[in-house]
Amino acid sequence: MKKALLLFVFILQTPILLYAQKEVGVFPKSYWSSGGEWIFSAGTVEGYNNVLRWAPVFNVQNVLNFDKSQNFGWFTGVNVRNVGFIFDESPSIRKKVRTYNIGVPLGVKFGDLNNQFFFAGYELEWAVNYRERTFIDERRVDRFNVWFSDRVNNWQSSLFAGISLPGGTDIKLKYYLTEFFNRDFTVADPNTGVISRPYQDFRANVFTISLSFNVFKQGQFVVGE
Repeated sequence: MKKALLLFVFILQTPILLYAQKEVGVFPKSYWSSGGEWIFSAGTVEGYNNVLRWAPVFNVQNVLNFDKSQNFGWFTGVNVRNVGFIFDESPSIRKKVRTYNIGVPLGVKFGDLNNQFFFAGYELEWAVNYRERTFIDERRVDRFNVWFSDRVNNWQSSLFAGISLPGGTDIKLKYYLTEFFNRDFTVADPNTGVISRPYQDFRANVFTISLSFNVFKQGQFVVGE
């Protein structure tokens, strides 16, 4: 399963639609664009100390743009994103949690699409891999990695808004409407067999600020006519 997902991610980086050349200044036009993303994230966690998390990898954005005019367009695509947060359970115990998500955005962009413009939209993401690491006094004592884990909500909804600056630098704010953890998740104690819900009272929504470059920039080829 892991190898199949890695192959799928590789395919996402190279759109396989048929391309046809078209002049850049002609509207309407449709084209693929892509780029990476540096994500700074935190969790809205009640009762715990929150620590800013930086995730420069592995984040890939593949955007299918539909520019209706010089000043308005909409977009969708397929993204792969590293989403998580860091929190302290106590002064000596720190947890780092994250999921790898495959997402499909739907958004609009408005302004001067060849210079500076705003964009906003909604994204639905599927959490395919969960990882948790535990540190005591800054030394890692535990780590596990689970595919399609029930510890987290597998389908996550989010809203985003941002600005694309002259030169192609993009700054985006994003808030996950879906809580990160599945508060109905149950686990049995291996010694006593007692069932517990470790995330029953753990409410956490992820908030991110990300930086990327030339994600909406049109390349040499566009889609169709």
